Amino acid sequence: MGVWHRRSRRSPTGAKRKPFRSKRKFEMGRVPTETLVGEPKLLRVDSKGTRKKTPALRLNMVNVTDPKKNVTYRAEILDVEENKANMDYQRRKVITRGTIIKTSKGRARVTSRPGQDGVLNAVLI
Repeated sequence: MGVWHRRSRRSPTGAKRKPFRSKRKFEMGRVPTETLVGEPKLLRVDSKGTRKKTPALRLNMVNVTDPKKNVTYRAEILDVEENKANMDYQRRKVITRGTIIKTSKGRARVTSRPGQDGVLNAVLI
């Protein structure tokens, strides 16, 4: 079953609206990309216009920034400690924006969206 971003069939008062057209390509969505820890694997999917998106399915390295020294390192991901976005993501070790990960440089908070960009950036905490 597909994912669609369309107008609601109900009005704000609760009245039922009649559909005024069929589905359109620009209303299409897709299931979320759940990035895991592992050997790097990227997808390449079409986006609106001539753009392409490269969501990451698996990553094992992260760009970690130390805010005190203002230096960025390339570090290895050791574990996913906490994901406030979803308790199920925390159990399954899914990486999203805001996730706390354990790296070779220390604990870090993810600042990028790996399921959208395919890049994993984080800040030491």
